[in-house]
Amino acid sequence: MANVSVFNMEGKEVGTIDLNDAVFGVEVNEHLVHLAVVQQLANKRQGTQKAKTRSEVSGGGRKPWRQKGTGHARQGSTRAPQWTGGGVVFAPVPRDYSFKLNRKEKQAAIRSALSDRVAAGKVIVLDELKLDAVKTKAFVEVLKNLKAEDKKALVLIADNDQNVVLSARNIPSVKTELTGEINTYDIMNAQTLILTKDAVAKIEEVYA
Repeated sequence: MANVSVFNMEGKEVGTIDLNDAVFGVEVNEHLVHLAVVQQLANKRQGTQKAKTRSEVSGGGRKPWRQKGTGHARQGSTRAPQWTGGGVVFAPVPRDYSFKLNRKEKQAAIRSALSDRVAAGKVIVLDELKLDAVKTKAFVEVLKNLKAEDKKALVLIADNDQNVVLSARNIPSVKTELTGEINTYDIMNAQTLILTKDAVAKIEEVYA
């Protein structure tokens, strides 16, 4: 089992914790991680781009000049793609970019992503994360104590503590998520993964 240090909000080491190898110590499946990231980004795409083909552009119903004898190349419509104001060849149309990943594939990708962060030494475990009020300054102080203030951080919490969530909301480099909302893209996109001990327990309960 991977053994990592546990810190308090002042940044002092207060103990260690053994991480379950079934969740935080698996062999990283890069293919599944890639698929999960691509799927999440694809599912976010609106797919509303649209351009008109020659059949949809208004005008151009009349042949601009007779077929032969003018010295010009033959033309059938002023709305053909080679004309200014004409239609677009193979114009994009609205489409759905999303695709499906099986539940077991998603979970395996998350386990791989978590294992990768642990192996890279990018996981910080807190004994607890509690704030008395909604105060961004207090959350920034916690990040400074953990030496993570200048890094893109993903904070995973077990309970929907609004003081924590709202305090972190104004920090551009920080994203908070409940353990039930974690996904491969956010884990891999973070430079530092900050988890509470309760969050570790809940993740191990679901993914072990």
